[in-house]
Amino acid sequence: MKRDELLDAAEAVLCEQGTGALTLAAVAQRAGVSKGGLLYHFNTKEALIEALVERLIAEFDALVGKHRDGDYTRAYVEATFDVLTAESRPTTLRRWATVQGAASDPRLLARIREAMARWHREGLDEEPDPGAARIVRLAAEGLWEVAAHDPDLYQHHDYEQLKRRLLALLPP
Repeated sequence: MKRDELLDAAEAVLCEQGTGALTLAAVAQRAGVSKGGLLYHFNTKEALIEALVERLIAEFDALVGKHRDGDYTRAYVEATFDVLTAESRPTTLRRWATVQGAASDPRLLARIREAMARWHREGLDEEPDPGAARIVRLAAEGLWEVAAHDPDLYQHHDYEQLKRRLLALLPP
């Protein structure tokens, strides 16, 4: 079994049953592998959660990189709305909510905090209006949070309108 399939199984357990149900045995059962097969990839529950966090960060970094032909804030906004409006949206939003819910241990949250700090600081010294860039990034972050808790609150056209408005706040 591939590592990503094990992570998908862990997300499913978390999403369907909550953080209290996340055990190595439950993930192994969900993935249809022996506990030993799971332990080959993740020797502790914490290692599993850390891998979930790392995957989330890597996926978002890749999306930002895909859009990075100009300033970082525009790429950040484009990446955010890619997630919020994509066909894979339910899975991506589930990952975000699941990882945040599972990583309630401050030590496990450290990597998310590091990424968050980087996402909100990167390129600010290159922005024509750093204040506007901060506001736009925070608004995009708020959308992540809202969508993670209520994925059906906004429809595709609502997100498109919000994206246009946020990008309009940035100097050309």
